[in-house]
Amino acid sequence: MNKRVAGTAALIAVAALILSGCADDGGSGGGGGGSIVVGSVNTISGPATFPEASQAAAAVFDAFNEAGGLNGQKIDYKSLDDKGDPATATASARELVGSDGAVALVGSASLIECEINAKYYEQESILSIPGIGVDTGCFDSKNISPANVGPFNDMTLTLQYGSEVLGLDDICVLLEIAGSTRPTYQAAIDKWTEITGKKPKYVDDTVPYGASDYTPYIVKAREQGCKALAINPVEPDAIGQVKAANAQGWDDVTWLYLTSVYSENFAKAVDNAGAGIYVPAEFYPFTDDNDINKDWRALMEKNDIPLTSFSQGGYLAATYFIEVLKSIKGDITRESVSTALQDMKAIDNPMVGTPYAFGTQNTAGWPIILKSGTNAWEKVADDWLRIGE
Repeated sequence: MNKRVAGTAALIAVAALILSGCADDGGSGGGGGGSIVVGSVNTISGPATFPEASQAAAAVFDAFNEAGGLNGQKIDYKSLDDKGDPATATASARELVGSDGAVALVGSASLIECEINAKYYEQESILSIPGIGVDTGCFDSKNISPANVGPFNDMTLTLQYGSEVLGLDDICVLLEIAGSTRPTYQAAIDKWTEITGKKPKYVDDTVPYGASDYTPYIVKAREQGCKALAINPVEPDAIGQVKAANAQGWDDVTWLYLTSVYSENFAKAVDNAGAGIYVPAEFYPFTDDNDINKDWRALMEKNDIPLTSFSQGGYLAATYFIEVLKSIKGDITRESVSTALQDMKAIDNPMVGTPYAFGTQNTAGWPIILKSGTNAWEKVADDWLRIGE
């Protein structure tokens, strides 16, 4: 276990103080009246949904407000559903930023909104800390910095673990593509090739979100001689893919999934996991009995929010934001918040493998496995897996 995890108790104590509003404000300002408007744009309905991130962020802000807020100022958190629709995502951002006057966006999780709204955020000089960055725009805009590793680094990590740790050959890649993410996924695959010298046996980028039957894609992959499948689905799609393989009697395939399938619901839904379902968890594994996730778990359970990696990301995004908010001297404005985020010192938290600072990317995942017949995730490593290490 690394030294960062050994310091868990102290870091959790700091996090608790942040959420309680009892920590020394370090001279933070903002006055005692009015509210601090913070927004988020999320895909809560549609073919692929991410509701837990904004729910978790809201729970963090509610706890902060109940403890008195920032010297009397409360956070007014506005979360909008873009429905996975470009026009709605555009309108939602303009409502939050233009009409509501948000000082920042925190805890968003959308299938498409970063790419659509990045230029607008630059134009309006507002910054965004998504709880879960999904599309390419979340990772190539100077105004957006997600709390999570993201699906592209996650893809590199799962491929790296499969080939270098598990020693797998004949790895095939199946991709569900939203928007213009195809080149970025290719770059993630190419990064794996650069690190390991290995290439996928077969790539299928026609796999749809929300298909009623994934049998044709699974059958085709098996016919190509694939021994392992690296795929980027959301939870319901992954369940459908595994069950399609089960129905075909393909019981020796190894699944290399992303953090998007890491949930207790997924584990309960899968009995036959083939040769194992592996995931590089973007945050410290919450299904492991540990103190690292204690505060997050308690807050989620109190608010009936599902225990998933998505809610971990929303929780962390809001927690990071509050810590930076407390460092601001003077009025809390969009300008002062943006300056504080851009100048912030990296925050070290044992829930993640890379310290968070606005503008940097997390590149670490914790390997976990779902074995057949267990209906439970297990850790298969004692430390974080990092890209290229």
